[in-house]
Amino acid sequence: MTTQHTLQTRLLALDTAAISDALDSLYIAGGLAGIKPQAGGKKIAGPAFTVKYESCTPEKNQFMNAGNYIDEVPAGAVIVVDNGGRTDCTSWGNILTTKALQKGIAGSVIYGSARDIADIRQMGYSLFSSNIYMVSGKNRARVSAVQCALDIGGVTVCPGDWVFGDDNGVLVIPGEHLEEVIRRAENVENTERKIIGAINGGTSLDVARQQLGYHVPWEAKA
Repeated sequence: MTTQHTLQTRLLALDTAAISDALDSLYIAGGLAGIKPQAGGKKIAGPAFTVKYESCTPEKNQFMNAGNYIDEVPAGAVIVVDNGGRTDCTSWGNILTTKALQKGIAGSVIYGSARDIADIRQMGYSLFSSNIYMVSGKNRARVSAVQCALDIGGVTVCPGDWVFGDDNGVLVIPGEHLEEVIRRAENVENTERKIIGAINGGTSLDVARQQLGYHVPWEAKA
């Protein structure tokens, strides 16, 4: 049986474009639209640890922490936070980043805002978010559930699904399809390398695509 480490290694050798094409071939929506890399040149790949936030308004003079869930997150996981895409307050910063690095967490994907970006980049942490803003989530948002199904822009993210991100963005691969998606994505990359080689050798793009199976690149021989 293929190990998790082997699957992660194969994923990290690919890019999100190839994975997206593989998901398309299975009619699976996986791209998390609007979520962008905040520390360029980094890839993440690992099983999702999901976190759901909700809005809150504490009573006056009471302090409400945003959430301490990170102690539950296993090494190698990718934290996926659903803060409703909020742009008015954050759900990730340098304190959580420090703890994540200590625990060997692979990276974080925030559907909402993050802050302390300069610190996070300096620490070399793989962070993806849909917004950057400085206002704290404390007294504005709180964790309502962990390891639950999330809906991010119409894409479902469940614990055990895999998250893969690079400079193109982030997508989610359903756990039950992981090996097949990787296999098809490897074929996509192989097909595209052959097409690029052919056009560099003087073949027209139309002929290269037709001869080398551009219409079904996931069916190519690895």
